[in-house]
Amino acid sequence: MIDLITPLTIGLVGSFHCIGMCGPIAISLPLKSHSRAAKVIGVIIYNLGRSITYGILGVLFGLLGRGIQLAGFQQWTSIALGIALIAGVLFPYFFKQRISISTLFTGYAGRLVNNLRKLFKNRSYESLLGIGLLNGLLPCGLVYVAIAGAINTNEVISGALFMVLFGIGTIPMMAIVSLTSNLIGTKLRIRMRKAVPYFIILLGILFILRGLSLGIPYVSPKAEKLIPIGRKIDDNCCH
Repeated sequence: MIDLITPLTIGLVGSFHCIGMCGPIAISLPLKSHSRAAKVIGVIIYNLGRSITYGILGVLFGLLGRGIQLAGFQQWTSIALGIALIAGVLFPYFFKQRISISTLFTGYAGRLVNNLRKLFKNRSYESLLGIGLLNGLLPCGLVYVAIAGAINTNEVISGALFMVLFGIGTIPMMAIVSLTSNLIGTKLRIRMRKAVPYFIILLGILFILRGLSLGIPYVSPKAEKLIPIGRKIDDNCCH
């Protein structure tokens, strides 16, 4: 069983970052002509679409994590993911925003945006579901963080559950934005967005500690030696 609190917390805290990145989409959802009840249902369907996409990503990256575990490199992967999370926060700071992972996906993001524009022209629940599904594929630093967590579960089902819970964690804030637009004050959003990088660095440190296997309960439990599971089974059979 995976830790349920971590992905929900990533989603909830990170949703303040999402307001800046995906907020314009959430605010502009084609709901204006709907009744209040229909609008709420539409927002739920949109966020359901995002969560479905996150779940599919969780399956794929959970499978990757499972392969890494079978190869016996899960601890090194945990350390590498932790370093990558920390570097992802620090690099833009030291290089004055000149380095950004998102710039690598400019063409990809452009094609997604074009498809989103087509869906925004149709005021239907099907379109809202499609918008949510595509929205979940947009390049986003917080999604990368959640994917790192999915890989670190080392399981397909756990990876999917991790990503779905991450998506659920973002829903309250994104739903508020869609339904009320300006209810959340600018100052609060700025403060929370400033806290997100520190939260990511903390997660990176936890990933590194887990990989180091220091014997610290819950934080860095003692793990077995880095040998492939298949080889371990063969060794036991031979003895």
